[in-house]
Amino acid sequence: MIRTLIADDEPMVRAGVRAVLATDPGIEVVAEAGDGHGAVELALRHRPDVAVLDIRMPGLDGIRAAAEIRRAAPATGVVVLTTFGEDDYILQALGGGAAGFLVKSGDPEELIAGVRAVADGAAYLSPKVAARVVAYLASTGAGDRAARRGTARERVAALTPRERDVLSLVATGLSNGQIARRLHVVEGTVKAHVSSVLSRLGVDNRAAAAVVAHEAGIVPPPDHP
Repeated sequence: MIRTLIADDEPMVRAGVRAVLATDPGIEVVAEAGDGHGAVELALRHRPDVAVLDIRMPGLDGIRAAAEIRRAAPATGVVVLTTFGEDDYILQALGGGAAGFLVKSGDPEELIAGVRAVADGAAYLSPKVAARVVAYLASTGAGDRAARRGTARERVAALTPRERDVLSLVATGLSNGQIARRLHVVEGTVKAHVSSVLSRLGVDNRAAAAVVAHEAGIVPPPDHP
């Protein structure tokens, strides 16, 4: 059972998220909060597997709440809910420890998929969010893009060939178990590689690693032994 916390300052949104999650018998909502401070407090009290946070909340927003939750309850994965026009918030949230990014107006099935992916240790960006992040990065100046691309490639160059394989699959949103099956190794080996990749890249979570992979042009390895 995936124990989940919901935090949004709009009761109707919380009700909608709760209703969607209730359609999956493997997900249980254990607590709800109307602001970021409440989300952090309830996360420490209930230790949920996943916290679903609105990116904009009074007092403590979803970005800072995500960072606090990841610091105080590192076993809790964070999914952030966004609306259109908040691309800069999404990029900030990458550094705050969030592993899932969903658009409120997206397909309800994406919410369930995102919660399940994050609970399984994977990163999850809904297609709409991924497209917006890529477009946002592409909209910056050519010099900025070149600098980011060069920096990303330098960071990736420090990885071993196997770590680069793992990074490319992390960037596609696969969980450790899925990567293990893809690369024909045990899950514990993948977990060790992921930890090493995050450390070598200097990032705190899989979503941030995925951004580095995309900027460096890393692609998944062929699906064969």
